[in-house]
Amino acid sequence: MMQIELSEKHALVTGSTAGIGLAIASGLAQAGSRVTVVGRDRSRVDKAVAHIHQASGRDDASGVVADPGTAEGCQAVIEARPEVDILVNNLGIYGALPFFEIDDAAWEEIFQVNLMSGVRLARHYAKGMHARGWGRIQFISSESALNIPAEMVHYGVSKAALQGVSRGLAKVLAGSGVTVNTILPGPTRTEGALGMMAELAAERGISVEEMETLFLDENRPSTLLKRFATPEEVASLSVYAASPQASATTGTALRVEGGIVESIT
Repeated sequence: MMQIELSEKHALVTGSTAGIGLAIASGLAQAGSRVTVVGRDRSRVDKAVAHIHQASGRDDASGVVADPGTAEGCQAVIEARPEVDILVNNLGIYGALPFFEIDDAAWEEIFQVNLMSGVRLARHYAKGMHARGWGRIQFISSESALNIPAEMVHYGVSKAALQGVSRGLAKVLAGSGVTVNTILPGPTRTEGALGMMAELAAERGISVEEMETLFLDENRPSTLLKRFATPEEVASLSVYAASPQASATTGTALRVEGGIVESIT
């Protein structure tokens, strides 16, 4: 049985007060890593830290209150935690919007949050990882990077850009002991996704569970999983990619999207 051991490692996960980010932070802590949660709201950060302590049986998780979706917020994170061994760039926003209604401000916002937050943090933390000869950098992307959704083109394009950054940075760090990868979830039962399903279900007069099935049928008909994934299922792949066992996995897109993408590579 594979035993992932991350003691003596320090992980920082952005957007980690709920959903996939919180599941990843909890998984890393359970594997032995000291974890830093990053979020914009003090009460949510404190709640997430308490959750991680309870889930992992450890008491060394901590939080930073900042908004990495801005340059100033990234700098605040860096000043609070100058060095980490594992960086998981999970922060992201999304939302359905017709293409012709996506103005310049919406494009700029989604690129600042989904792309530049990860670029800024990776640019700083990769230097220390390279000097120490070990590190893990992950960008939480999406199957939408490979299958741009018509209902939110700007989101898909921002995630596609993450793919390019990840691959390029992996080349920059080639042979250094630092791996760089993207994780590509599909529809996942996060608080945000469930909220969106609840709104759509109310409009159609059906249950949330029925709406999830209908959403997949209408928007992701190629799914092989035939259901929404759980945050923990996504987190399991992230924890593995952060492990010593994944030392030969770099510069690649790791898919946990339920088989939605119609390709065999």
